[in-house]
Amino acid sequence: MRLKSLVPALYILFLMLPIYWLVAMSFKTTNEILAGFSLFPQTWTFENYIEILTDPTWYWGYINSIIYVTLNTVISVMVALPAAYAFSRYSFVGDKQLFFWLLTNRMAPAAVFALPFFQLYSAVGLFDTHLAVALAHCLFNIPLAVWILEGFMSGVPKELDETAYVDGYSFPRFFVTIFLPAIKSGVGVAAFFCFMFSWVEMLLSKTLTAVEAKPIAAVMTRTASSAGYELGLLAAAGTLTIIPGAIVIYFVRNYIAKGFALGRV
Repeated sequence: MRLKSLVPALYILFLMLPIYWLVAMSFKTTNEILAGFSLFPQTWTFENYIEILTDPTWYWGYINSIIYVTLNTVISVMVALPAAYAFSRYSFVGDKQLFFWLLTNRMAPAAVFALPFFQLYSAVGLFDTHLAVALAHCLFNIPLAVWILEGFMSGVPKELDETAYVDGYSFPRFFVTIFLPAIKSGVGVAAFFCFMFSWVEMLLSKTLTAVEAKPIAAVMTRTASSAGYELGLLAAAGTLTIIPGAIVIYFVRNYIAKGFALGRV
């Protein structure tokens, strides 16, 4: 029994080691980080966090990221819900091919679309806006959300729809008051994966922004000074970047577990 407990404990420790190292570095100066190996900061400093929380360039990077990530998550889920319902409830010519084509969009690397999006958004005046990044990420997140939600919706008996119509429910009322609560786990899982992709994606978010909507990922790549990279500042920024994802995981952890159980995640 002790051996069975020891193996998972060692595995968790192994996974947590890089996070611990990042947090420890965030409380060190760059000189101390470069001076040598140490498990704990020799001289604790909060200057890295103070600079991030007081410098508009830094904290607006987090605000910009949260804005376009939230926009993308809402748009992706709202668009994916009716599409997934159609795939789960109706059969039409080319439905399997269309469903596969949606998934192939998700498989394409972001670098393929960086230049077309840049030229398109520059032409229509969307460059350097939160909406530009949100819409670009939709190309990858909507297919994934449709795929996840279709699996959850297919698990809901069609008799539920028929019973609601017999009882006099209109489709919008049925969908919002009956069907959505039945697949709330799927909505949570889809929203989680949309959020996480948009939060960690850097190429498109950096290419499609310059000043007004610059995300934290772009800000973190500009910490070089005459003395080199400010490693302590980078570590503090990385530590703060982990927090939103950890919060989202905490609230949807049960939904994710259910998604794995249903085989759609």
